Amino acid sequence: MKITIKEIAKEANVSIATVSMVINKKDQNITEVTRNRVLEVVKKYNYLPNAMAGSLVTQRTHIIGLVLPDITNPFFPGIARGAEDKANEKGYSIIFCNTDDKLEVQEKYIESLTKKMADGIIIAHSSSSEKMPEILERCKVPIILIDWDFDSENICGKVLVDNSSGAHKAVSFLIEQGYKKIAYLSGPLKTRTAYERLEGYKNALRDCEIPFNDNLVKFGEYRIEWGRNGVNELLEEKEDFDVIFCGNDLIAIGAMKQLKEKGYSIPDDIGVMGYDDIYMASLVEPSLTTIRQPNYQMGYKAMELLEERLKKAPGSNNTPSEMKTITLNTEIIVRNSVKINK
Repeated sequence: MKITIKEIAKEANVSIATVSMVINKKDQNITEVTRNRVLEVVKKYNYLPNAMAGSLVTQRTHIIGLVLPDITNPFFPGIARGAEDKANEKGYSIIFCNTDDKLEVQEKYIESLTKKMADGIIIAHSSSSEKMPEILERCKVPIILIDWDFDSENICGKVLVDNSSGAHKAVSFLIEQGYKKIAYLSGPLKTRTAYERLEGYKNALRDCEIPFNDNLVKFGEYRIEWGRNGVNELLEEKEDFDVIFCGNDLIAIGAMKQLKEKGYSIPDDIGVMGYDDIYMASLVEPSLTTIRQPNYQMGYKAMELLEERLKKAPGSNNTPSEMKTITLNTEIIVRNSVKINK
């Protein structure tokens, strides 16, 4: 028979309120003797408190929503793992939501998480951003953004990566290796990541006094298929290029596959460089030179920021001074898909 909190209180000879405070770890003002007496009865009957009932008292469910645009992209599981590890450290559970990069799905998940009393939501960047401030205004829980930079009343933190600097590093590195005709296969320009990486690409060319050629820049999606199609566009237009910098590793893998099918040797004929350093980057042949993003740290730091916010009293409002932004750096990972100038 399931024991109730009332029966525990009777056997421990304390009030129901005292049992509730001990179970919910709000027992700072309760003596050690009383606390131990309650815990002995709890252990004796293997009592498990009702989570929903407890949440009504504490105004906390210890549930966090993590909204990701594309879980099939190997970059995002690293974010999820980082957030989950930090959540586990602090006693939170995570609900994972995959939107397939669709605004209507993203909106549905955010509303659902709010209704299910999630304590907070972490949202990773997607290409659907125009209506997000309006959507988030209706969300009455703290929000942390990953690699997405806009403002809304409920946003209390951001974890960003310096995409412009990362792309600048990549293109500067390629130029140092002797490449001069650098094509760029970008993701969709409406995303912050693609826009900033394009800026980094242009700035590196300018800093190295190499003219920008608009015909060498193609825009598509962050997918393998776009890498293949982007190569076809460059070849069909007979553009002269000796290396391709790609907006992410999936594009780079698609580009390498298509180049090899067209009879090109990598890197002897054409070099390829990616961005992200997903696990597949070291497994393809040749292994992919790329820019590493700290995706695990992005998720971990996002959950850390959210947990810091949730330490505050339930229902307390954000103020501008409470907004925290963390910007993480990237690094070059040198492998075999570009020629190295020794």
